[in-house]
Amino acid sequence: MTARPVPASTVARLPIYLRALEQLTDDGVTRTSSGELAELAGVGSAQLRRDLSFLGSHGVRGVGYDVEHLQAQVAAALGVTGDLAVVIVGIGNLGHALANYVAGTGKGFRVAALVDAVPEVVGTTVAGLVVEHGRDLEEVVRRERATIAVLATPADVAQDLCDRLVAAGVTGILTFVPRVLQVPAGVDVRSVDLATELQILAFHERRKAAARS
Repeated sequence: MTARPVPASTVARLPIYLRALEQLTDDGVTRTSSGELAELAGVGSAQLRRDLSFLGSHGVRGVGYDVEHLQAQVAAALGVTGDLAVVIVGIGNLGHALANYVAGTGKGFRVAALVDAVPEVVGTTVAGLVVEHGRDLEEVVRRERATIAVLATPADVAQDLCDRLVAAGVTGILTFVPRVLQVPAGVDVRSVDLATELQILAFHERRKAAARS
């Protein structure tokens, strides 16, 4: 039987649902309704039910969802039930912060290696790992069997590093570099552009200010 395809828009909301479920677990809640979970996630209850139906979870009328079971379902759908090795490339201020953040979450991901090309950075210890030299990037990726990488480097070297990561076996890249990366089919790139996000917020602020005037 072929698995039902999950829309990209639903996939984008699954981490939000997982965070809400983790919050409920931390609060000692064992059962939740679609309304309560939707409110925590900031979506409509109908939308939440549609999204969860792709995972085969429909809840029970009058009873709701078992929080622990649903949390496990969402985590499994996202693929964060194991110990995915992540290589972070570029250990400047941002890369340093990202390394500590990922190392501290301990939920499905593991910072396997840190790589940089700056002599003053190479050999230092960040998040319990010694920063390795950029010339050894392919060897590091293969040694750690990493399929996910985070790029936090200057824009002018990002495409070359991206090509090297893909050639070494990386199939998922999270980039904080303000440029579009070209990758072959089968490689997923997620881009976080802080400047773009701030510009979008500025746009909404202007709209709200205009409405108030």
